[in-house]
Amino acid sequence: MEIRVQEAPFDMGAEIGRFAAGRTDMGAIVTFSGLVRDTDDGLRAMEIEHYPGMTEKALTGIAEEAQRRWSLGDVLVIHRFGALAPGEQIMMVATAAPHRADAFAAAEFLMDYLKSRAPFWKKETTAEGASWVEAREADEDALRRW
Repeated sequence: MEIRVQEAPFDMGAEIGRFAAGRTDMGAIVTFSGLVRDTDDGLRAMEIEHYPGMTEKALTGIAEEAQRRWSLGDVLVIHRFGALAPGEQIMMVATAAPHRADAFAAAEFLMDYLKSRAPFWKKETTAEGASWVEAREADEDALRRW
């Protein structure tokens, strides 16, 4: 398992290649990459803040829970912080499992929990000014299935 919280961009192709290299014991690798999505009012930047140490511990706990629930060979979570422009990658999740069902379910679980429970704070800046992103009921609804 690898958890990284970083300001620098990452190369998703290279990360997947490294994650999958030599994995003859796994039949499935599922990946997801989240991007900064533009808003109707013209997003200029999304600033993501976190508390070092606390964030990595929380992400590790979420990944460990995924490993308890599904038969996984490995997990990779990369989450960025700092000022990000529309189209930039925010995060990436990769799961490796002997069978695809476990890899897909674990990746979805990780994405849902990272979206709602990871200790990141997001501020959007548009032409109208800056505002903090509030929790959404749809994100909470997604957690209820787990």
